[in-house]
Amino acid sequence: MTATEAALWPLFLFAVAASYSPGPNNIMVMSTAARLGLPRTIPMAIGIVAGFGFMVSVVGIGLAVPLQRFPSLVGVMRWAGAIWLLVLAWKIGSAPGGTNGSERPAMGFLAAAGFQWINPKAWIMAVAAAATFVIPGHGPVASSLLRAAVFAAVGLTSIASWMLLGLGAGRLLATPGRLRRFNIAMGALLAASVVPAVLE
Repeated sequence: MTATEAALWPLFLFAVAASYSPGPNNIMVMSTAARLGLPRTIPMAIGIVAGFGFMVSVVGIGLAVPLQRFPSLVGVMRWAGAIWLLVLAWKIGSAPGGTNGSERPAMGFLAAAGFQWINPKAWIMAVAAAATFVIPGHGPVASSLLRAAVFAAVGLTSIASWMLLGLGAGRLLATPGRLRRFNIAMGALLAASVVPAVLE
């Protein structure tokens, strides 16, 4: 096993644990798939993976340093993310128990990609990966791109799993009343995910 491979394994395990655990991205994808099905969830899911991969690469290349110099900017971004998550939680929780076929997801590709920059869990993951997992024999840019590639690969499988879980839940919750209760539960979970961000 090469030094690069030896360094990538711990990163891979970290990416699996971080990506598969519940968080704003996974809850939104699961809820959208349950309500609207896979075709209308896929753009959001791909946006999440692409946006977070880009974020990991940019943070690793050097964005973390200026953010450490200006901690007030981090606070502003954290609160902006918390407010936006609460808005999304309200939209999900107040969604009707059925769909007329024209309902749109809370976010499309670009919005989901951009959302990563105010997603508290995404920031924690990106900064932790950049600070913890150094790839021997690679400069900052190459290391950041390798980290981003690992997160993108794991993220695709993670987000697909949450989409399929949501699709299965949607089939089990075929009646409007059950789907309405599911929407309320998903909205509450998303709102609860804000708590660690604002208390940190």
